[in-house]
Amino acid sequence: MPLSNTVMSSKLHSWDVSAKEAIEIQKHLRAKLSLNSGPGVIRRVAGADVSFSKRTDDVWAGVVVFSYPGLLRMEERWVKGKTKFPYVPGLLSFREIPLLLQVFQNLDITPDLIFCDGQGIAHPRGLGIASHLGLLLDRPAIGCAKSRLVGTSSDVGEERGSFSPLRYEGKTVGGVLRTRTRVKPLFISPGNKITVEESLKMVLDCCPKYRMPEPTRQAHILVNRIRRMEE
Repeated sequence: MPLSNTVMSSKLHSWDVSAKEAIEIQKHLRAKLSLNSGPGVIRRVAGADVSFSKRTDDVWAGVVVFSYPGLLRMEERWVKGKTKFPYVPGLLSFREIPLLLQVFQNLDITPDLIFCDGQGIAHPRGLGIASHLGLLLDRPAIGCAKSRLVGTSSDVGEERGSFSPLRYEGKTVGGVLRTRTRVKPLFISPGNKITVEESLKMVLDCCPKYRMPEPTRQAHILVNRIRRMEE
């Protein structure tokens, strides 16, 4: 069953905003997140990613849905559009989410959990792209970032599954997780409707061979392949 039009059309805020207004929106939305309970039964997981043209304002957004725990590819969708919001550190969601919402609206299969290549609550204002998208879609979401945006952690062991809590402003906002032995760790943080512990488990479950979760990795491959074909 596809995501309901009620959820998709619900407007928590305008997208035609300045960077200053976007920051205030993030501060306001942070209080609406749910992070104390798990996502329930997970049967379908999705990865979302966006690719930007280096020469124009063209943008390609894609989503790939997999079964869980088997990780069998079930569906992929993508759209092409234009970027309207400038690049501002910490405001990634305002550049990427408008097009991603179009992709999710076109899905025939509703994912139970969404992986994003970016931050969840490990963000200066506690609302990275995974939190923002998860809130808009009313879905559990996890941020899987390749680099640290905020927070401190201790050293992480070299073995797959080793992790260190990521702390920011006195709170645990995620974990630094080694998804492959002796490969750089990822910075994992819950986005919405999932806990830190469950986020770490789901990421490991969806990283059977590679550093990134397979849904996110395949979404990245999809949008970059389409971009190269069309540019």
